[in-house]
Amino acid sequence: MENSEKTEVVLLACGSFNPITNMHLRLFELAKDYMNGTGKYKVIKGIISPVGDAYKKKGLISAYHRVIMAELATKNSKWVEVDTWESLQKEWTETAKVLRHHQEKLEASICDPQQNSPVLEKPGRKRKWAEQKQDISEKKSLQQTKTKGVPKVKLLCGADFLESFGVPNLWKSEDITKILGDYGLICITRAGNDAQKFIYESDVLWKHQNNIHLVNEWITNDISSTKIRRALRRGQSIRYLVPDLVEEYIEKHNLYSSESEERNVGVVLAPLQRNTTEVKA
Repeated sequence: MENSEKTEVVLLACGSFNPITNMHLRLFELAKDYMNGTGKYKVIKGIISPVGDAYKKKGLISAYHRVIMAELATKNSKWVEVDTWESLQKEWTETAKVLRHHQEKLEASICDPQQNSPVLEKPGRKRKWAEQKQDISEKKSLQQTKTKGVPKVKLLCGADFLESFGVPNLWKSEDITKILGDYGLICITRAGNDAQKFIYESDVLWKHQNNIHLVNEWITNDISSTKIRRALRRGQSIRYLVPDLVEEYIEKHNLYSSESEERNVGVVLAPLQRNTTEVKA
């Protein structure tokens, strides 16, 4: 299949990144290899979107530091970048809205008619006709661009994210439908993982299974932010588990400790609080 016929894809990873690890970065490489390998897609960009402080997760340090660490981690990447929009929101923002933001941002950058060069014609009727022709052609090209030329944003995640869809009140059912139906999911799973079974047991996931791409991680990597923070609390080395620049930044600012792990203790996670309140109302 020619490149022009392939659907361009932007991979979006949302999460705490508390801190970002080498495993987070590997997710992008695994997903890119898989999607490009299908022959149907061409991954053109990856976006890391750290969640805002209003998420209220236990042990979540300031988004300011988490964003800087993510930027340091992707400093040498040619295709993965960090976006701060979600982290700067005063209130917690649903993942479906973050996906929509990035899709609309792509459409605006590609479909902006002001970026087109004006057609120069002689004054008079010819010029007026040329302007009308230009308007018509612009509308047609915009319609074609919207259907063909705009890259598709897809959510990149691990198997635990997929399984979180089953946690009561953590997700709105309509948001799950939007994420799967309008965008799609690329889920990195380990050999022997029950992701396929989880999809089978969920009616909404089963309905949208063609838009869920399961990618096997054959070279297993069990690094997690939780384990990194635990090692730091115990004074243990995290070298080669996170990018060197991230390790240096954590050490310089003494970011993770027993005290930092107590942040938001006893506070209800933002989505649980919002969705539970809406159910009661």
